[in-house]
Amino acid sequence: MALGATVYVFTVNLADADRGIYETLEIRAAQHPSETPDFLLTRLLAYCLEYQEGIVFSRGGVSDRDEPTLFARDLTGALTLWVEIGVPAADRLHQASKACQHVAVYCHKDARLLVKLREENIYRAETIDIKVFERGFLDAFVRKLDRRMTLDLTISEGHLYCSVGDESFDCKPEQFNLKEV
Repeated sequence: MALGATVYVFTVNLADADRGIYETLEIRAAQHPSETPDFLLTRLLAYCLEYQEGIVFSRGGVSDRDEPTLFARDLTGALTLWVEIGVPAADRLHQASKACQHVAVYCHKDARLLVKLREENIYRAETIDIKVFERGFLDAFVRKLDRRMTLDLTISEGHLYCSVGDESFDCKPEQFNLKEV
């Protein structure tokens, strides 16, 4: 019998000074049995950093090959945001860049893993935003992971400040595009 997903409920007090977004978000995220905690938290951070009206996780979760990990559509149904987590395949990024103006990759692993993508034929590769979180930041965040958790996330000048309970940690994600890897 296969293991089922574990559902997490995050209450995020988001203060994104860079984009002028101040919201309290209730986010339900299902963690697939094959998904690591740092992958789950990278998905959560990507959701917050890319937050906009209509943003959603794919219906099939991390194993869905038909939809991006996170995405948003406008009122006409056109994709306005495509977000991948980790180190996506080149053909996936090529498809994303052709389908959507804003494509982002959030990496929870060593950014050097993305180097192999530099030589691939990816449409508009130079426009794909890549953010890599510091290992220590994710490790501190993973230690606080709970099925129901409330956190404060402040973003200012690209720097993330996170508070969970009585613990605070911060990082400035490394940012570049595929041609700069």
